[in-house]
Amino acid sequence: MKKTTFGVIVGNRGFFPDVLAKEGRKDILDTLKKSGYGTVALSMQDTKYGAVETFTDAKTCAALFAKNAENIDGIVVTLPNFGDEKGVAETIKRSELNVPILIQAEPDAPGKMKMGARRDSFCGKISVCNNLKQAGIPFTLTKAHTVKVKSAEFLNELDDFAAVCRIIKGLKNARFGAIGSRPTAFNTVRYSEKLLEFSGIAVETVDLYEILGKVDALKDSDRGVRNKLNAIKRYVTTKAIPKAAILKMAKFGYVVDRWIKDNQIDGTAIQCWTALEEFFGIVPCTLMSMMSDSLMPSACEVDITGLLGMYILQLASGTPSALLDWNNNFGNERNKCIVFHCSNLPRSFFKRSKMDFQEIIAGAVGKENTFGTVVGRIAPKKATFCRTTTDDVAGLISAYVGEGEFTNDKLDTFGGYGIIKIPNLQALMQYVCKMGFEHHVPLNMCQKADAVAEALDTYMGWEVYRHR
Repeated sequence: MKKTTFGVIVGNRGFFPDVLAKEGRKDILDTLKKSGYGTVALSMQDTKYGAVETFTDAKTCAALFAKNAENIDGIVVTLPNFGDEKGVAETIKRSELNVPILIQAEPDAPGKMKMGARRDSFCGKISVCNNLKQAGIPFTLTKAHTVKVKSAEFLNELDDFAAVCRIIKGLKNARFGAIGSRPTAFNTVRYSEKLLEFSGIAVETVDLYEILGKVDALKDSDRGVRNKLNAIKRYVTTKAIPKAAILKMAKFGYVVDRWIKDNQIDGTAIQCWTALEEFFGIVPCTLMSMMSDSLMPSACEVDITGLLGMYILQLASGTPSALLDWNNNFGNERNKCIVFHCSNLPRSFFKRSKMDFQEIIAGAVGKENTFGTVVGRIAPKKATFCRTTTDDVAGLISAYVGEGEFTNDKLDTFGGYGIIKIPNLQALMQYVCKMGFEHHVPLNMCQKADAVAEALDTYMGWEVYRHR
């Protein structure tokens, strides 16, 4: 991932010791540098101690931020003392940056409460937030009202905030590709292109016939086809898979790759069930698995809002996402269930994987037409889920997000599958059903539910349920 860069505002107030602002500036810049983040901040020569106190200071800092706008992913406001709330608000307003903002306040020490040492940052943070609220500027708070810049707690806050920044930056002008039309049997994956467009997310469509027409024009010996064929064989075990099926996959994958590149697509949702099997003779699962594993997420059944959830989780973690079904209960264990797909899960999700055929629809279209799945058991790891949907009637985008853990419980089945344990799972399923969410759930091997919820609620303005 590209290094996240923060604009840094050091708040100061003349009634309080200037030395605290000087020390605070050094502490925050040292912490950000050691954590691998880039910074844009006033120098000690730009203003007194490189802090923001006066209106002139605010204009100077705003100009610096505006000059570096393309590089700034978020703003960190640090309050080593009370800080000047007007100075902070004016800086952000005049910079015209539309990025996430984290407000941190340094705690006082009980033994340093006399003038010359006391900070009053606890109080100053409230005033800063009040001014930002008046100006209609959204912001993020640390979990504790005050937290030391030089603490493991704050490092965790920074890690989550960086994820928030990546999500918001990634969703700006995102472009998703819908390859083919929604399968008739899947009303559940309907979505509103207009609501997504209003949130800055474009959907580019292409007819499946156009893709297959270009596939038909390819020769077996074309260099691009041979390269794709070799990439497939390197990616997954293809033992016992007919060579003709793998060659079809290579051609289809090569055409899709070119279309993605030509249209600058960030992720795809592909028609599968059952047109590709009946009229072309493969399933696209391996190709979709390869894309997702290389951080180009790909969703089944033209599930664009499922793809959106995959993409959000990928932005948060920097690792691949998968799309699965909430599929089965797991005996009488109410906080566990089986998640499953045919499958196109990223290779990195599995303990071991291989290419196989799609057992569910093989009986209807013939086994010989269903080669191309990537199957295996999901490795036991902690995970975050995030499902988004569009509500045309209410005119909004909504989401639910939470965390769980894949387990090692014994299970004998097929496809790509795992057993996930989620706190209060029954309450979550009640919410999913009552709110009309889809049966697909995007998952990622990370723990970023708080960051995802913060990004979608505070900065995207979506309706978000954070499950616990």
